[in-house]
Amino acid sequence: MTWLGAVPAWCWWLIALVLVAGGQQYRVVLADGAAADARAETATADKALADYRLEVAERDRRASAQARTEEQRRQAVADEEGENARQQLELAQGRAAAAESAAGGLRGEIARLRAGRSATCGAIAAQQRQAGTSAVVVLGGLLEDADRMAGSCSAALERSRIAGLACESIVDGMNRDADR
Repeated sequence: MTWLGAVPAWCWWLIALVLVAGGQQYRVVLADGAAADARAETATADKALADYRLEVAERDRRASAQARTEEQRRQAVADEEGENARQQLELAQGRAAAAESAAGGLRGEIARLRAGRSATCGAIAAQQRQAGTSAVVVLGGLLEDADRMAGSCSAALERSRIAGLACESIVDGMNRDADR
């Protein structure tokens, strides 16, 4: 008999069981090590993700603040130019009112001249009086119509000019400040 036969069978089973249990324990230790490595990697990745989210949130906050500042600056430029345009428009309306007042005085003078012309033409012959009166009446009417049209065109053009200059000024102000 060999020395292998001297060892009882139950010992062989015990040896096999110890070897299998040891192998399983070795696998558990390796798995625990891999799990610990995975947890460490996960923790590192979580920290990196948290740092990235914090960085993105800070960038978003800065960009939002910068956009808000730019919007406020542009609104301030628009408000300032709007106020300038409003003041110029009020000034133009005042000038237009003064011009209308002067035009009313001229119309009154034309009406007085017409009436005076009609009265003085009574002494002249019928033909001459009719021709003279009609010429003064026609010219006076044309002058009144031209004066009214010139006044309304002047007021409209002045409002349009002021609005255009205000728009140009707003755009130039925004572009000038944006280029800085």
